[in-house]
This record gives sequence, structure tokens and C-alpha cells, in this order.
Amino acid sequence: MLWVAVSAVGLAFLVALEIAARRYGERGPITDQARELIFAPMSGTVLYVSMALMMVVLTWRQRIIALGAALGIDGVFWLVRWAVGAEMMMGNGALWVTLACAVIAVTRRTGRERVLLLKGVGLALLLVAGRKTGYTWLLITSETRPTVLDQYVATADHALGDPSWVVGRIVEATGSVGAHVLDWVYIQLAVGAVVVALYQLRNVAVERRFPGHHLVRTFLVIGLLGPGIYMIFPVVGPIYAYGADGGQWALADLWPNTPPPVGTPLPMPFDGITPRNCMPSLHTAWATAIFIHSLKGPWALRFLGTFWLTATLGATLGFGYHYGADIIAGVVFTLTIETALRAMDRGWDRSGVRLVVHGTAVFIALLVSYRYLPVEMAGQPWVFGPLLVLATASVVYGYVRTTKRWEREGASVHLPGPRREPQPEPVESSGAGTVTADRVG
Repeated sequence: MLWVAVSAVGLAFLVALEIAARRYGERGPITDQARELIFAPMSGTVLYVSMALMMVVLTWRQRIIALGAALGIDGVFWLVRWAVGAEMMMGNGALWVTLACAVIAVTRRTGRERVLLLKGVGLALLLVAGRKTGYTWLLITSETRPTVLDQYVATADHALGDPSWVVGRIVEATGSVGAHVLDWVYIQLAVGAVVVALYQLRNVAVERRFPGHHLVRTFLVIGLLGPGIYMIFPVVGPIYAYGADGGQWALADLWPNTPPPVGTPLPMPFDGITPRNCMPSLHTAWATAIFIHSLKGPWALRFLGTFWLTATLGATLGFGYHYGADIIAGVVFTLTIETALRAMDRGWDRSGVRLVVHGTAVFIALLVSYRYLPVEMAGQPWVFGPLLVLATASVVYGYVRTTKRWEREGASVHLPGPRREPQPEPVESSGAGTVTADRVG
């Protein structure tokens, strides 16, 4: 019943986005995804990593068959596209195989096996649908929010030392090599997420069940809640509001060489194309989730999580996509969501409720301060800068402390107790006293 309810809500949300996109003359997520059954996908990498996520429920033999079928289908599509001169892109085969597994689950599986396979397919399709709905939602933000609040965030960012301008100059100094690496990490965020998720879900095929909490859950909740904040606090980013990419809508061409002057911030009109997707930085939020979940893996996975977080921060700031204020808001946003999901999995207690309330309060306080105290923050950076860092650090410290205590409590529950030798049970015997059970028979 829960899965049916979640599926119904998700389908209704997709239909609503499809209708909204049609009102603005664009394809919605359902149409866009259906086209990728035949036409060139926007990202073949996402489709293949989604299929890999689905394959955690399959045996090794089934995985080899599924991968071979996907590559074979893509080979046929590639030849046809090459013959007719169409756009070349792989990924259709992965989508076909994922949908075929859904059909097999309904028609050829029963009971727990059907549910397990449908869950695997659902995770894969959720990742794909999440990307499509994200594009549609960004379109809606640009159409429905004609003014942006970049002047407020840029002014408040003086308290943090204008990190986007600083990192932007560093990335420029690294040349094309550093920029290409950061750009690839930024674009292929789903790859890092799936690598960590595959490690967490590696035993699903053997145990025939999913773990209580894993990275995909956090990713989906971040993607569900984050875009709603875009509508409340629309921001386009320094590369657009203060850089050449903003064109005639930019205040000036200042990024990354000259920090904007401190003045009286005002809402500023912007074009109807650029997404208002800065506050909070969801790329930072997702990269933080990857880092957190990689910490329980081997050293290679921990290195991957650390590298992905560091490179994502470098890209979000160094390419002028976000302000420093967006970054710390994204960290607080993720830790609050992660705490809530872990508390739901293990059972709510006072520490979990307290930390979720604290993280929510800090996140709201950040947004309110950016909106209503930016001039004061810029005028006293040595006061407000440390306060912003301390507020973020308090959530980080609370998360580390609380989760470590949860892990100790979980470990103590599974510790074996002192072994007791079995005692023989007495058996009553009429007229002859009592004899022991180990002597009977």
C-alpha cells in the first residue's frame, strides 16, 4: 500500500509538471523521457548508471544478460543513426532493458521476488525521472520568478570573503585542465552517487532485501524539497548577475576579478530563461550526501567521496554558479535531511528531533539573514562571517555527535551476551521421584 501511494503521488506530480511545461510551450518530463526510447538521449551516462542501480537486485548471470542486451540494442540504434545522419548518443538500450525488467516483474515474478525487482526498477526510473523533472522545474522557476535576489546574497557574501570571486580566479589560474576536470565532476554528479549507492546495495541480490537507509533515499528527498526553496528565494548566480553570461541583464561584468561594491540591495529583473537554482546549492547538498555515505566504505570509496565533494565545491564556486552563502546553506540542508531519514529508519528519539529542529532553524535563519541583514553582514564581516561558519559548524558537530551515539547504541544491541550452559529440565515421575530430561529415553 505504501509503494502504491508513493507511486500514485509521484505520477500525479509528473503529470502536473507535464501540464505546467506545456503551458510554457515546452515538453514535460513524461514526454521528454518517452522520446528517449527512440531518439538520442540527453545523457546516456545517466541511463546506464540508472540501469546499474537496478541491477543490484539481479544475479550475476542476469546482470551479464541485461548489460549485453543493452549494448546490443544501443549498437542497433547507433547503426541506424549513423546511416541516416542523426545525432549520435548511447543510452536507449539501458532504458529499454530497465523497462523490460519492469514487464518481467509483473508478468513472470510473484511475491517477494516481484516486489524486489520492481523496487530495483523503481530506483532506476526515479533517478532518470528526477533528472527530467529537474529540468522542467528549472524552466518553471525562470518563467514564474521574473525578479531575483542576487544583490542580497552577493552583499551578504562579503561576510564570507566573496569566495566565488576568489575560487573563480584560482580556477582561471589552473588553465583548461583544471576547468575540464571540475566541469566533468559537476556534470556527472550522478556517477559518483551511483558508485557509492552500488557499494551500499551490493548485498541486495543475496539478502533479497534493501537496507533501511541508503544514499538514494537522501538524493531523492534533496531533489524533492530543494526546488521548492528556489521558488521562495530565486537566485541565478554570480556568473549571470555579475558576469558576461548575464548579457544585458547583468548589473556589470565583474566576476571573477572585481567583487561587487556594497550598496543597498534590491530585487533585480532577469531573463525568462536562466534557472533560479542557486539557493541552496543542491550540487553541494548532493555532493555532501555522497561524502557522508562514502565514509563507511573502504579507503577507495572514502577517497572518491572526498574528491567529489572537493571538486564539486571548486566547480560551483569557481565557475560562478553559486555564492558562498549558497554553499553553507546546502550543507545545513543536507545534514538536516540526512538526520531526519536516519531517525525515521532507527526510530525517533529526543536527540534526532532536537537535531532536525536545530538544523531547520539554522537553515531558516540563514535565508532570513541573507534577505533582511545583508548590508549589516557586509559592514561587519568579522562578526557575521564567524557567526555563519559557527552556525554551520554547530549542525555539522551535532550530526557527527548524534550519529556516532546512534552507531554505538546499535552496536551494543548486537553484542553477544555471556554464554550460559543449558540446564537439564526436570521431568516428574510418579512414585520414583524426579529424573532429568537428559536421562529420559
